[in-house]
Amino acid sequence: MVSLGDNRQGREPGRAGGGRPGKAAALSHGAADLVRARDQLLGGGAPRHPRLDAESLRAALVDLYELWLTSKGAEVGITPDSGLAIMAVGGLGRREMLPYSDLDLVLLHEDMDPKRVAEIADRLWYPLWDAHIKLDHSVRTVPHALKVASDDLVAALGMLDARHIVGNPDLSDRVVAGIRKDWRSGIRGRFDELVAGVRARWERSGQVAHRSEPDLKNGRGGLRDIQLLDALAIAQLTDAMPGLGPDAPGGGLAQAHRRLLDVRTELHRVAGRARDQLRAQDADEIGAALRIGDRFDLARTLSDAARTVGYSVDVGLRTAGNALPRRGLARLRRMPVRRPLDEGVVEHAGEVVLARDARPQRDPGLVLRVAAASAQTGLPMSATTLNRLSEDAPELREPWPKDALNDLLVLLGAGRGVIDAVEALDRTGLWGRLLPEWGAVRDLPPRDALHVWTVDRHSVETVAYASALSTRVARPDLLALGALLHDIGKGRVEDHCTVGADLATHIGRRLGLWPSDVEILSAMVRHHLLLPDVATHRDIDDPDTVRYVVDALDNDPRRLELLHALAEADSLATGPGVWGEWKATLIGELVRRCRTVMAGETLPEPEPIPEELLVRAAAGGVHVELTPGEGKYTHIATVIAPDTPGLLSNTAGVLALHSLRVLSASVGGAGESAINTFVVTPTFGGPPDAGLLRQEIKRAAAGELDVRAALDARERETLGVARRAQAEPRLLWAETAIPGQLILQLRAEDRIGLLCRLAAVLAGAGADVRWAKVVTMGSFVVDVFCVDLGRRSGPDRRAELESAILAVVPRPAPRKPPEAEQN
Repeated sequence: MVSLGDNRQGREPGRAGGGRPGKAAALSHGAADLVRARDQLLGGGAPRHPRLDAESLRAALVDLYELWLTSKGAEVGITPDSGLAIMAVGGLGRREMLPYSDLDLVLLHEDMDPKRVAEIADRLWYPLWDAHIKLDHSVRTVPHALKVASDDLVAALGMLDARHIVGNPDLSDRVVAGIRKDWRSGIRGRFDELVAGVRARWERSGQVAHRSEPDLKNGRGGLRDIQLLDALAIAQLTDAMPGLGPDAPGGGLAQAHRRLLDVRTELHRVAGRARDQLRAQDADEIGAALRIGDRFDLARTLSDAARTVGYSVDVGLRTAGNALPRRGLARLRRMPVRRPLDEGVVEHAGEVVLARDARPQRDPGLVLRVAAASAQTGLPMSATTLNRLSEDAPELREPWPKDALNDLLVLLGAGRGVIDAVEALDRTGLWGRLLPEWGAVRDLPPRDALHVWTVDRHSVETVAYASALSTRVARPDLLALGALLHDIGKGRVEDHCTVGADLATHIGRRLGLWPSDVEILSAMVRHHLLLPDVATHRDIDDPDTVRYVVDALDNDPRRLELLHALAEADSLATGPGVWGEWKATLIGELVRRCRTVMAGETLPEPEPIPEELLVRAAAGGVHVELTPGEGKYTHIATVIAPDTPGLLSNTAGVLALHSLRVLSASVGGAGESAINTFVVTPTFGGPPDAGLLRQEIKRAAAGELDVRAALDARERETLGVARRAQAEPRLLWAETAIPGQLILQLRAEDRIGLLCRLAAVLAGAGADVRWAKVVTMGSFVVDVFCVDLGRRSGPDRRAELESAILAVVPRPAPRKPPEAEQN
């Protein structure tokens, strides 16, 4: 005889639809009525039986199955005092019964006679099998049920949803209470296995939001992830329904859950059987049944729901991991240190959080500083921090302060880190507050099969790819903004390039860009398809083709340079195979031909020095002045001192050591004095006293302060939150009218004390810096030095300097060979 305490027996073999032959017909009466009633609920449409919507259908199915089980239980002797109970798990246990979902039941008994239990079990199971109802079943005592849940993680997760149906409620209550108690007490030892199983499921099933035929149950952002959140909540590690902020798109997690259930309910109804994967041919019918629209509208709804669930699960797993009790010696360690990242922003316990003295109600730029810190460090933003910002942070005034624009550029220049940061902002409603036009492209499905992402995700992917190309252009800030906005005009009836150009104009003005930069940004969006379309569809050997492109770009080599980089980033972000050697060669040749036709760019020139600074320099001595800048957190540091070797390096190093980040600088001089002006912003807190800076600069000049050694130590302290470079640095040389004087332009990513290190390299190589203009755009710098190399200004001398400069600028990590990545 088969043990009545068998583990999940499942559907019996040997009969189509999960039935089992060989039992008397008397055992199957009643289940046929259940099937007819179910089919009647699914049919609908007749005047007497109107079609039920998805939510009402699930509720009706729950009532139907519970009624049948209650009646059948009473018929076979499962009563409150019988020592027997029927407990539902799965969809019926969660009250989420779908049309063709398995019926998951557990027959509990109080250690009764096996023959008696077997007889009752047969009278329950056989009518369901013979009616072709899919049945997952088991027969267990209370201790055995608890033992199975403690040994099998999958079984434990399923039993957490258990619910009493009929019979002795004490048996069901003991099982449910015991399993939940064991789950809470044992979660520390099972958490790693739980997370590994979740990630393996995501790897197998992909993302619901970005698959053309998503797995609504098992995919990332699907219904199993909702159940995972419930399991973590039962373990008292996180909330089952975490708050996403008042402006969260789509109505939050509860609405996302309902949407997924509704779509899967209609999928069952359309397919006529259990199905988890949404097929493309069923999408239009399901969208119409749910009154959502066509398949594209349905895809957009699913993307919104799945991304909301996905973000919530990320928060839930992270919160749960942090809430677990520490083990062994870890319990004796000190509480995590709060490491400053930016003004009002710190790292704590592996997350980006607000500093204790942060005042989000009075600091509209705090949202961007938090996001920029997260993107740069790779640390997630705390859900509590995002909720607080969504509730308290005011909107930025228009035009944006320069501080806020710079923080946006830092965020956009963070490589792959920008993706998770923007996703978190968007799911909590903060991104839409910063960029209201984003709503038209949020979760918008692509109409082209080549695209693998929704339009909004594609735009952010383009930004990530563009960051690796930023040193190819003189304006990495405009490249980042153009990448973000190039498809902002989609989701409307008109041509998206034309609509997007108009929107880019409005957005550029709101961000506080110069009018000339707004014009370039709008042109980038309008013409972002120009180079790929012309290169792949027209004869680039034809001079008229080249002239057509040159005229479209107003004969501007800056626009050509930006659009060349944007075309590559856009193609890479579209999908596999869209950017290749053939396309790159065609566009590159078109760009080369256009550049020869366009007028050359003018050489940079030094900034004029104000008269009052010239007067002060003529008096001699060391002067340091610190005055407020244009932005809330910017200051202007003016340093006048005798023009001695190493002055620029020492001055820039002292500023960096006092946590002053150089946003721009103008380096010049008059007579025997150097006149250097820096626009700086403190990393956090206020600026130091000007007198202290003067004293430190004099100490450095006297050799009492080793600035570069101190900078190296400071950088080592921050390695825990430092990020890898995204783009290869680039050096450009240009001749001047003066023999021996050259213009050196460096395009690279920033690092602590970069200007100090560069100036030290130039001084150490005997290159006399006549003047310099330094600009930081987000995470990238474009530094121009006019250097006098004297008689030795040939290629060998330049190569020497280039090698020394490249040794101190950030560079991306070397890519692993393909075989190493596969391993």
